[in-house]
Amino acid sequence: QQLQQPFFGLPRDPTDPLIAGMAMAKALLSLLLPVVAGSSEVALATFDGASGTSFTFVELNDPVMGGASTGTWALNSAGHFGTFDGEVVNIPSLQAPGFIKAAADGHFPDVSAAANGELVLLVRSSTPEYQGFRVSFASGTMAPSYSCGGGGQLPFSRGCFKAKFSVPAGEDFTEVRIPFKEFSDKWSPSTGEQTATCAQDSSVCPTAARLVAIERLEVWAEGALGKVHLEVKSISVGSAAAGNTLEEPALIV
Repeated sequence: QQLQQPFFGLPRDPTDPLIAGMAMAKALLSLLLPVVAGSSEVALATFDGASGTSFTFVELNDPVMGGASTGTWALNSAGHFGTFDGEVVNIPSLQAPGFIKAAADGHFPDVSAAANGELVLLVRSSTPEYQGFRVSFASGTMAPSYSCGGGGQLPFSRGCFKAKFSVPAGEDFTEVRIPFKEFSDKWSPSTGEQTATCAQDSSVCPTAARLVAIERLEVWAEGALGKVHLEVKSISVGSAAAGNTLEEPALIV
């Protein structure tokens, strides 16, 4: 019988129960590794009807501030994504661009373990040139919708964390990863621009305690004029090292 390459000076007999067991363990490990790697990302919102991550998004425009921007939000049940459409125009009284947004309230999964990670959007857009895409989430607020309207500039309106993002051109859904360190709960309600960054003031940064119980998610088009079309497949949270493959541990005999 032909023996395999020696192992620690001993011949490796494929019929040996120990060697066979090691081979089986290695095969099982190769199947389990992708599951472990993928588990580092936690879905906050999906549009496939899944329990625990399906929430009702409602569209809101700046006419509440005297503006004339218009928008819609619609669920594509066949494609399992939400469609955010509209146009941002100037608010006459401010002579500055207004906003449109889609927001959902609910009890979102605990993602505190990824406090040093990223918010991950799976999106595509036919208007990738638009410069006013933003996303926000609220946690630990007196009233999530109030905080996400005040940006920390109104009394008791801290706790709604907002950041900008851009969408690459293309027909396929693409991951857009936004580090939590780019979010701030101090921003201008008029422009959406941060008035204090996480790098400048650690008190505006999202913390693990804030990520335990997110109460509201919002997708915005704000602070820039133009037509908007954005399709959202999912909103998730991942570690900063997401996308790296796990190393296969050595089998020790």
